[in-house]
Amino acid sequence: MKVVCHIPHASLTVPDDMREQFFLSDEELWVELKLMTDHFTDELFSEVLAGATDVIFPVSRLVVDPERFEDDVDEPMASVGMGVIYEQTSAKAPLRREISSIERKQLIDSYYRPHHDRLTKAVREAVHNGEQCLVLDCHSFPSKALPYELDNSLDRLEICLGTDEFHTPDWITDLAARTFQDAGFSVAINEPFAGALVPSVCYQSDDRVLALMIELRRDLYMDEATGEKTADFLEFRQKLRACIGKIASGPNF
Repeated sequence: MKVVCHIPHASLTVPDDMREQFFLSDEELWVELKLMTDHFTDELFSEVLAGATDVIFPVSRLVVDPERFEDDVDEPMASVGMGVIYEQTSAKAPLRREISSIERKQLIDSYYRPHHDRLTKAVREAVHNGEQCLVLDCHSFPSKALPYELDNSLDRLEICLGTDEFHTPDWITDLAARTFQDAGFSVAINEPFAGALVPSVCYQSDDRVLALMIELRRDLYMDEATGEKTADFLEFRQKLRACIGKIASGPNF
């Protein structure tokens, strides 16, 4: 089974030509980036398996969020100012000035659509010869809920697995949960985050495309206050990669 790792929120980059859109000072912007970035998920998940394909979003989610629906009408998070183009911070304060329809189109055309084109291409190539493809949607989350989050529960287990009714068969959910638990992690299913992303052209139609979201609680591998890796970062990465290898081996592992 081929694996595609989708890594949408690892970047800290805010392009210079977009910096003026944001109300925040440099210090305030860094604080927001620390809170909202899935730090080091590119290092944790990229090249996780031999032959896996990585699709990594090149700029910060504060610029454009590739995990949102393109049209805010379809996006639940748009109700809290966090549609595909964020208007509010994680604390629900104003983030950026109002952008024009032309600026919005430029952002979508420059970042959002090319990223999804790359993801679609990677998945299509993976299933080209009739093989199954497992899309891993790779994230991390803060140990304490941020004000904007829809699920503000205090008890956050270490690993959150997100599933899709069509693209995540029970064996993947069961195998993933058991594998992480056997490695010593506490595991929740679809809490505090739910769902698993696949390209829209495959959604609910191509059963060769399997999907699983893996969310890592950030205090497992980093200091959330400083944004730095902890001393056992490499050990954690090794354990994570061993778990993913077992999951990708399939139900007969």
